[in-house]
Amino acid sequence: MKIRIVNRSAHPLPAYETAHSAGMDLRAFTGEPVTLKPFERKLIPTGLYIELPVGYEAQVRPRSGLAIKHGITVLNSPGTIDADYRGEIGVILINLSDKDFTVNDGDRIAQMVIAQHAKAEFTETDHIDITSRGAGGFGHSGRK
Repeated sequence: MKIRIVNRSAHPLPAYETAHSAGMDLRAFTGEPVTLKPFERKLIPTGLYIELPVGYEAQVRPRSGLAIKHGITVLNSPGTIDADYRGEIGVILINLSDKDFTVNDGDRIAQMVIAQHAKAEFTETDHIDITSRGAGGFGHSGRK
């Protein structure tokens, strides 16, 4: 699939790092270092603008290395970029650690996954079919 992209940063375009990668790294376009204090969140620009085909979205997700090593994650994970959005891709990072974390221009801060999606149309009803799971939710199956 070809996706049109405008890159206002001096950084490489997002790319798959391995043959079977699902996500492409997004890089910070900050110009100068940005420090996130513990439990602070900031919108980090990327300098990227994309034109997705209708029926697709881009999901912005955390990078596992930043999460485990530094407690840095994407706050609204996954963030959704809709096909009709034409603004700059921004990443809402939050520092869940007890130490300051500095984002430098060009740092890989998140990953982006392009995904196809379906459109749903709701039909209002008075009942829905019963399943063996029923209303069992969060933790209903116990620990194994």
